[in-house]
Amino acid sequence: MIQLELLSPAKNLECGIAAIDHGADAVYIGASRFGARAAAGNSTGDIKSLVEYAHRFGARVYATVNTILYDSELKDTERLIHVLYDIGVDALLVQDMSILKMGLPPIALHASTQTDNRTADKVKWLAGQGFSRVVLARELSKDEIAAIHEVNPDTQLEVFVHGALCVSYSGLCYASQYNFGRSANRGACAQFCRLKFDLVDSAGKTIEHDRYLLSLKDMCQVDNLEGLILAGACSFKIEGRLKDADYVKNVTAAYSEALNHIIRRYPDRYQRASFGRCEYSFQPNLAKTFNRGYTSYFFNGRQPDISSPDTPKAIGEFVGRVKEIRGRYFTVAGLSSFSNGDGLCFLTDDGLTGLRINRAEGNRLFPFRMPQDLKPGTKLYRNNDEEFQKILSKPSASRKIAISFFLSETDKGFLLRATTGYGHEACAEMETEKQKANNPQQDNIIRILGKLGNTRFSLSEVVFQPEDFDCFIPAARLTELRRSVCEALGNAISDGVGRNSHHEKNALSQQGANVYTRKYFYNSSNRLSHEFYKERGIDAGEAFELKSPELPLIMQCRYCIRYALGRCVKYGGKKPEWTEPLYLVNNGRYRLEFDCKNCKMNVYGEK
Repeated sequence: MIQLELLSPAKNLECGIAAIDHGADAVYIGASRFGARAAAGNSTGDIKSLVEYAHRFGARVYATVNTILYDSELKDTERLIHVLYDIGVDALLVQDMSILKMGLPPIALHASTQTDNRTADKVKWLAGQGFSRVVLARELSKDEIAAIHEVNPDTQLEVFVHGALCVSYSGLCYASQYNFGRSANRGACAQFCRLKFDLVDSAGKTIEHDRYLLSLKDMCQVDNLEGLILAGACSFKIEGRLKDADYVKNVTAAYSEALNHIIRRYPDRYQRASFGRCEYSFQPNLAKTFNRGYTSYFFNGRQPDISSPDTPKAIGEFVGRVKEIRGRYFTVAGLSSFSNGDGLCFLTDDGLTGLRINRAEGNRLFPFRMPQDLKPGTKLYRNNDEEFQKILSKPSASRKIAISFFLSETDKGFLLRATTGYGHEACAEMETEKQKANNPQQDNIIRILGKLGNTRFSLSEVVFQPEDFDCFIPAARLTELRRSVCEALGNAISDGVGRNSHHEKNALSQQGANVYTRKYFYNSSNRLSHEFYKERGIDAGEAFELKSPELPLIMQCRYCIRYALGRCVKYGGKKPEWTEPLYLVNNGRYRLEFDCKNCKMNVYGEK
């Protein structure tokens, strides 16, 4: 059986619990420091509470310690890792190799996507350094993932399936540091890729004016999960550690249902990595959650229409076109229904314009203020569904583990055994004088045992041994027996969440040292990481954040502006009519280099 893990983001404890309730098999969360989302740190107390809650369902918690580190931070990082291990965190997401030089507890290590993981050799090298899992680059196709898995069948492969996309390979974007002194590798990205640019050629000709030329749509692989599973991925990651609970609820539920659908088709091949069945008070709908429009990115190889050049903001779901405008209201042609408070938006030459519906009468909408540039025929999108948000703002899911009770007599009283469908079992005994019932008791016993209330359990069946069980058990004693066995079963489930320790680094520290020789920006920013690479015969140099070169390579992208504009001859586009090199221009000037041999686009900073 292959275990499939849905991995959801947790901005905080509330979001983490929401993710578990809505079907996540694991959650990743930032600690107080050293996470790649500096604005999403959490106390060890909150992380401990999340671990305890997740383990109730056999789910896991991974902590992000995936920034590069400076020398002054090494001791604090090591202390933090020991605290995270002590409170039960199941694994660490790591970027900085100095961590492998520390005195680590036996905690599993996952190589963050920030370590630029896009080749089989790199994954093999990382596995040799002690990583049990590697988070692959978002830019890989299903065939490339399959090729990596073929070479590394024993290394867990984690892939992103939903959320915001970085235009640069992760770990290789220095644009924020170069322009604003805010390092993406330090969790402080200023989102340079969401800015407006002109595209200008070397002769001064403006090709594109005032457009978001590096802004991508959001990833959505909900329809491609089976392809990713067949390629060898085992963990499916939702982006969004800066997103609120309503995003986590909706997206987690949608992907959990999609994975369950696959498992129902192949019950002898796949199973979920955690326990319990979720019931929702809403119908998951990815169109109703924050998105810039969706793309499957490079899942099937290079394809057009993956960028969002008109706006970097959330567009939402298409709801129809403006039919007519009458004074204080307008009507919409389409089948969508609307509510008071809905947020709508539409695109103009100046970008995205939003409006709020003050009152909705069918498809007749009265905005709070009528936009001047709204015209008949305009496409409308809803980026805030008021009714949907009201549902998500309340408890919207229940997760329960179905159990079977087996009630039997013993020499001194009764034995209640409880089992799950996942192999867990617990027993509780009660010593009491046995009395034969004057009236049938089985229905009453089932009713009392089924009162599982706010526990994590739901009743599947009660089996009486023997079948004609006819003893009388006082309701209070039976309730006590039920509580005892449920507590024991709960402990068995939580205690059974085994933590996979990392490889013994001393035994494997040299393995694969020469496997990975491709030019890589090692982001080495402290003495321990320098030592780590030196021991492996690698000249890592200094991280960008330490040297800040004058005319640096600030982005490496698989996304290509030339291709996006239909001017890639290699893929059947028209021959460019401009003089290269091209430049992105706003307050600064950035030279583009088209590496057609490797099908990449590089962006260089220029003063």
